[in-house]
Amino acid sequence: MASRHHDIADSLRHQITTGRIKPGERLPPESGLASQYKVSTATLRSALAVLQGEGIVEKIHGKGNFVRRPLRKITYVGGWGTLDPRTAADADLRVTVRTTAIGACGDLTALLRVPNGSPLTEFLCLSYEGESPHSLARIYVPHDLAPTAALGHGSPRSFAVPNPLPADVRETVSARLPTPDEASALRINSALAILAITRVAADAAGRVVEAALLVFPGDRVDAIFTTHHVIDERKTQG
Repeated sequence: MASRHHDIADSLRHQITTGRIKPGERLPPESGLASQYKVSTATLRSALAVLQGEGIVEKIHGKGNFVRRPLRKITYVGGWGTLDPRTAADADLRVTVRTTAIGACGDLTALLRVPNGSPLTEFLCLSYEGESPHSLARIYVPHDLAPTAALGHGSPRSFAVPNPLPADVRETVSARLPTPDEASALRINSALAILAITRVAADAAGRVVEAALLVFPGDRVDAIFTTHHVIDERKTQG
């Protein structure tokens, strides 16, 4: 029946919401569930896909299907001179960092205002809450400005801009669907909207010192931007 996988999804969802299957718990193997519900493995996977799309279940490659723990929202504070997407220690996130030397190409040449092929250092930062991916950042720095030591695992400074703080920071914010690579890295359904922030920082001389591409699943982040108006005291005194 065409609706059979929805019936199975309803059954599993009920077991999860009533606590019979608890957050973080591994579901039985797909073959066992298919046998239990007397359906094909393909039908069973369609049912699991429904729950994965709802964010209730996540599939971890090589380990199986797990009930997703509720992920806390974090707050991205824009325009304050840091790429740390958290407010203080509000969320207990672990950050992994992978560093790669690359040549500038495509959009990176425009963002960093460098010729094609210019040497860059890429920092790929993936944050986790428990075992679940929470947010993704790709940070690009001209090779001669890159830190001599790798950014530390688990450190909030993994998202931070270099010192001294930049003189100019420009952020472009958009809501869109994730790319296949982003959906895979964050273990989210490709139909779930993400908040994408492109952040470009320049020094007092106008040189771009860093470009960052930040990606947050839409259900895991709030973004706050504050505008400060500068008042010309000479006019107020005239």
